[in-house]
Amino acid sequence: MLSTVTGKVQILPDTVSCRIAAGEVVERPASVVKELIDNSLDAGSTLITVEIEEGGRRVIRVMDNGAGMTRMDAQLACQRFATSKLRSEEDLLTLMTLGFRGEALPSIASVSRFCLKTVPPESTLGTQTQSMGGGAWEVRDYTGSQGTQVEVRDLFFNTPGRLKFLKTVPTEFSKICYVIQQAAAVHPGVHFRLRHQNHKVLEYPAVPTLQDRLLQIYGPEFLERFLPVSYNAGSFQLTGFTVSPHHARTSRAPQEIFVNGRPIKNTTVSHAVHEAYGSFLPKGRHPQFIVFIHLDPQTVDINVHPTKREVRFSHPEFIHTGVLRGIKALFFTQPSPDTIPNDPNEKPVQVAPHPHPARPTSRSLNVAPAPFQTVSAFPGAGTNRPAPLSLFVQEPPSVYPGKEQSYEVYPLGQIHHTYLLGQINQDVFIVDQHTAHERVRFERLFRSWKKREILQQRLLIPEPVELLPHQGELLEEWQPVLAQAGLEVERFGTTSYVVRAIPALLGNISVGSLLLELLDELSEWQSTDALDNTIKPILATMACQSAVQAGRPMTQPEITILLQDWAQENFPMTCPHGRRVAIRHTLEELHTMFARPLK
Repeated sequence: MLSTVTGKVQILPDTVSCRIAAGEVVERPASVVKELIDNSLDAGSTLITVEIEEGGRRVIRVMDNGAGMTRMDAQLACQRFATSKLRSEEDLLTLMTLGFRGEALPSIASVSRFCLKTVPPESTLGTQTQSMGGGAWEVRDYTGSQGTQVEVRDLFFNTPGRLKFLKTVPTEFSKICYVIQQAAAVHPGVHFRLRHQNHKVLEYPAVPTLQDRLLQIYGPEFLERFLPVSYNAGSFQLTGFTVSPHHARTSRAPQEIFVNGRPIKNTTVSHAVHEAYGSFLPKGRHPQFIVFIHLDPQTVDINVHPTKREVRFSHPEFIHTGVLRGIKALFFTQPSPDTIPNDPNEKPVQVAPHPHPARPTSRSLNVAPAPFQTVSAFPGAGTNRPAPLSLFVQEPPSVYPGKEQSYEVYPLGQIHHTYLLGQINQDVFIVDQHTAHERVRFERLFRSWKKREILQQRLLIPEPVELLPHQGELLEEWQPVLAQAGLEVERFGTTSYVVRAIPALLGNISVGSLLLELLDELSEWQSTDALDNTIKPILATMACQSAVQAGRPMTQPEITILLQDWAQENFPMTCPHGRRVAIRHTLEELHTMFARPLK
């Protein structure tokens, strides 16, 4: 007798499995734009237009002039695991196309109202196929010019749980801007257009060289700040641009990595870049770079992440050393003696001396003996020659306002221009000067914020700041919060802004650097919590940017005032970012250490 009991394991319906796949491939509107642009580039397009409404929530429309599809291909392209890029498993080892999984179109269609229009070459009669939520597909004839148009409406309309996790319209649109900037950077021969709410936002006409394209994206200041990178080692090729140490900023953007034409995040490459700079960067500065790595596709696995955001190298140490040496060659007239490990197809190569001058030695730095020499935030800016690398971060002398002391503070000195040694009442402290000052400024800023009494200092000459489009969109969203924190910023053109006021407590700081650092952090965390929780990270960044830096000599009166201020804040032992401030030894502990009787 046959059992009639139904088993627990069942095959999911196609509509459900497609929506699960969409959860991996389609994270937000920018994910849709990236997948559709990848398809357009694979189709050989030279003109790609992206039209967005409501940050991609309402409409995403991507149009290209590439090789369109026949009726049969158009129908198959919307089915799961259908692809024109693969024929066998071995093809995975030699992939150079951007799309290959066959998941993008059906995944996008399963969570939207989807319509694809395509016309093959040398024809005006094409195909239109559309679906609502990945259900039944409707196919009809379509008349138009060669190319493909994909329209995605009401993204996540049938998955409200996903929809509620989308951020605000400016935030989502800023992510789309960034996707297009990345695609434009690696494809200078393609004309890119971006419109939002029927307004032109980006226009990158085709240009002959990478340098021309990066000038379009980052502006003329790019050439002043960045050095060209070119390095070959067998199958490894490294090109791109990286910031001159003299012009490094506290902001990390841009830090772009492209491997065989794909924008990726990779800790091996990022670590190599940071290690290459080493001590060339002033304290608190970060390297900015746009690097393009070309490898034998058999040595890199691009099929390790659903959105192809990460890759795996078969010889990561080979990649690390190649990037390290390629960037180090910018700072030395002769290559370093270490050799790069060879991959199986590589022959030893000699690195030609780079035309840039060698790094000056400490004897040739010509640092003024005065401990408080005022320098600009970007040494060498506005001149035709780079400024010498400074041994220490230097600041104007008027950092701490004097006040009547309520603690017995005895400054004992400074260790390595970084740590303060002092006695407060009967206890001895070793204090990190930067984190202590940062915590003091944060506490005072936050108290003023709680009372809604943050005093503004209006700038005599408003400071202009050039932002990338996605940074501008982010600023527009957070402008009211920044204004409540004392930072007044106004739009002054398409991508230009001016800072008109800053919190008075910050004193003499690099306003442009502060704004870029704030936008970097705002792009990483997005919060709709209570206003106090939102403002704390902003005030912490302001405090960090304006605090005395490690490596800066301090006078005895300044040490006294800083220790006094820190004591008046009740001896906080961590900065707002969680780093240690001080080590404390009581008199009793000292007596015990030296075996003296306690009094």
